[in-house]
Order: sequence, then C-alpha cells, then structure tokens
Amino acid sequence: MIFNHKLKFLFLIFFTFLISCQLKKSTNSHGILFLENRLNTLKVNTTNTNDTIKIIGLPHAKSIDNNKDTWIYIERIMGKGKYHQLGKPVLLKNNVAVLEFDKYGILKNKKLYSKEDINKMKFSEKKTENVMTQKSFVDKFLSSVKSKMYSNK
Repeated sequence: MIFNHKLKFLFLIFFTFLISCQLKKSTNSHGILFLENRLNTLKVNTTNTNDTIKIIGLPHAKSIDNNKDTWIYIERIMGKGKYHQLGKPVLLKNNVAVLEFDKYGILKNKKLYSKEDINKMKFSEKKTENVMTQKSFVDKFLSSVKSKMYSNK
C-alpha cells in the first residue's frame, strides 16, 4: 500500500518534469525566415525583380541609384539563453542579404552577411551634425520663457 503511493508520487514528479521540458526551443523571429535558402534559389544574370518579389517578398530597404538598384533583406532570430544566462534573449541568427539589380531589373550581384560577418565590419566613428535641427537663440529664449510661464500651473 505504501509502495503504491510512493510509485504514484514518483510518477507525478516524473510527469511534471516531462511537461516542463520542451523539445523545440522557443524563438522570436523578425524579417524573412529561411533567407539563406531563398537566396540560393536566385540566379545571378537570370533572375529579375519580379521573380525576387515572388520568392523572397518585398525588401526591407531600397537604395535607388542611376545605374543600379540595391535591395536589402533582414532575418533576425532571437532565442532564450542557457541557465547560466538566466534566460536572457540571445541572438541566434542575424542574416542580411544585399541584392543589386541593374537598370533593367536583372540581378547582378547577391551577398549574404551572417552574424559573424557583420561583427567583423568596421564602421566609421564620425558623427554627422545636423544644422537644420539646431535651435536659434530666439527659439531657445522663447522656449525657456514658455517653460517658466507654465511651470507654476
């Protein structure tokens, strides 16, 4: 009788443990899924912009030049970290595809940048100053007067 209760208790603990386990990791994705596989189906000098839209979809960003048209696609997958990371989100996959089309809409070049490739890139440290958004002396003076007027209410 006591052995039967212990067996039921062990079965309950084992069942609870199995329910809490997941066979598939939970992920949070953004962008085009399976970007690398879709990019492999595109052929340089034969695929056009309409075929690209059918296979991958509309691009996230476009850069239009006089002689070429550049399309950018993004795939980003975040997952849960290990136990020592306390479940913080971890970047699992970060792919960026850059497609260049000529003025006739034919694919001339395709590149896929992975997470490791992007980490190796060097970016400029220079900052662009925007003169148009800087306030003049009169704007600064009037905004300070306005804030002082309405601060007592």
